Amino acid sequence: MPYAPSSVAVARQRLCSDLQEWGVYETAIDDAVLVVSELLSNALRHAHPLPSGQVMVAWRWAGGCVEVAVSDGGAATEPRAGRPTLSSLGGRGLGIVEYVAENWGVRHEGEITTVWALLTAVADQGDGQVSLPEPALRECG
Repeated sequence: MPYAPSSVAVARQRLCSDLQEWGVYETAIDDAVLVVSELLSNALRHAHPLPSGQVMVAWRWAGGCVEVAVSDGGAATEPRAGRPTLSSLGGRGLGIVEYVAENWGVRHEGEITTVWALLTAVADQGDGQVSLPEPALRECG
């Protein structure tokens, strides 16, 4: 995806569309969309683009969980959840991710930094029954 603020809305829409298609509950979709927004916004605000000049956004759904990941060209500091004061204007993004996600972390592969989050996301079969998904993967780069 382009290393630009407009990519946040595109990633949100694509993720929402995929998770709806895969039958994920709406509340889980809302959480996943929030998390991908925070991760991508942080990458655009604090990190460098990938060598291609872009940023990579990916998600996969398997085993009742969705993993979202944003890869960028890294930054001078390590991504971490902040503890802002009540009057702070920012610094809450990864705290929100930490609260909503089952787990999250950072991977480094050479010049590439990937921040990922894992969320519970089961599907509704329409009859009140919960189903586990067939594995699915989407990358937007």
